Amino acid sequence: MNTELVIFDIAGTTVADSGNINDAFRQAFLASGIDISASEVDTVMGYRKSEAISLMVQKHAPELLLENDLVIQTIHELFNRNMVHFYKNNTDLKSLPYAEEVFNLFQGSGIRVALNTGFTRDITNAILVNLGWYANPLINRVICSDEVPEGRPHPYMIREIMYQLGVADASKVVKVGDTQVDIQEGRSAGCGLVVAVTTGAYSKEQLIQYQPDFIIDTLQQLPALIL
Repeated sequence: MNTELVIFDIAGTTVADSGNINDAFRQAFLASGIDISASEVDTVMGYRKSEAISLMVQKHAPELLLENDLVIQTIHELFNRNMVHFYKNNTDLKSLPYAEEVFNLFQGSGIRVALNTGFTRDITNAILVNLGWYANPLINRVICSDEVPEGRPHPYMIREIMYQLGVADASKVVKVGDTQVDIQEGRSAGCGLVVAVTTGAYSKEQLIQYQPDFIIDTLQQLPALIL
């Protein structure tokens, strides 16, 4: 492929998630009187969070949208506030195994590394600061879903990263993620390789149906697919 750029998702792909995102999502809904299951939340992992919230409200409480979408804003603000607090104060937050080693290996091979996420910039920065990834030379760019016209599965985040890093050919870009919309995002952007990981919200059996090029169980397996 002559890869120039690898774009990783954050939560569930490069950063460990012990179900805290799912919990915060459901608690934000409960505050507005809407009860959704953990398995339903998993189906919208990877989406821009405001879009994920909209999908769930339309499914479970469409009557709340008759006059305006204030409920979506209310749920999103509570979720965002709770997640920023969680990531700022979580002393146990860790990158997933081999993430930093793989970043370093790719950088040493002349391949740039970027992160993209369905989180807002506020949540993302809390994660990056906690992990020591803010302005880290191993990571060339970080793009958040609130910084582009639309989130996943649309290609805007990938295209913005490519533009900022001067990568013109999407066939030389690898997308790595743990959800359905990560895979679809990579496809819609025309990435040369789309790799799914089983470390996040989806099992191998669930990921297979979305037809990534490869499914791996750990980031340690990724360099062999690229270098």
